[in-house]
Amino acid sequence: MSIKINLKIFLFAIIFYFTKQIEIYAILMIFALIHELGHLICGLVLGLKPKSLKIMPLGFAVEFTILADYYNKHIAKGNMLDLKKLIIALAGPIINFIIAILCIIFKSKIHIENIQYIIYANILIGLFNLLPIYPMDGARVIKHVLHICIGKKQTMTYINKTSNISIILITAISSILIYYLKNIAILFIVLYLWCLVIKENQKYNIKSRIYKVIDISKNNYKTKVSKNIMN
Repeated sequence: MSIKINLKIFLFAIIFYFTKQIEIYAILMIFALIHELGHLICGLVLGLKPKSLKIMPLGFAVEFTILADYYNKHIAKGNMLDLKKLIIALAGPIINFIIAILCIIFKSKIHIENIQYIIYANILIGLFNLLPIYPMDGARVIKHVLHICIGKKQTMTYINKTSNISIILITAISSILIYYLKNIAILFIVLYLWCLVIKENQKYNIKSRIYKVIDISKNNYKTKVSKNIMN
């Protein structure tokens, strides 16, 4: 398994250092790694092979090698692979929520300094990853559920619209938080999310053009077949 590092992580570390939040950032990254280990372990249990681990400014991302055989077993309009990916996407946030709940329950018995930070960090990571912005876990869950129910083409359109609407709402809410909390780090987090959305929009536009070409080819083929039958 290869390891890839996004150099923007150093920029974020500098920003959190000068805003005197480097300790919080370190805690978030530690539990973001545990979050990703949840995805990794779940994928291994389900029989997938890890391909790479990306170290990014706001966490980690594990990618699995997808073999053609994984697409063979169908479930409605999707396949067994979608079900596995759905479970893997949920595994990360569930790990964070379990850690937070255990810390709350055994708070009086666990003598750890700044345990409150650990609780907040895991709740924050869990909720942040459940945002309906692709490729966050929340959007992945929605994607795989819709893929199974309505198919890939429609799912792609719904996910794109959901991501765009979500980032606009998050930007509006974040603007209010920045004004009242005076925390510039929130701005950089929102900018990072915008980068993800813009990148996915570019991919969506390319895929949409491909689907249009395929649809035109299908219609032309049907027209030719109809003419041949009539002749």
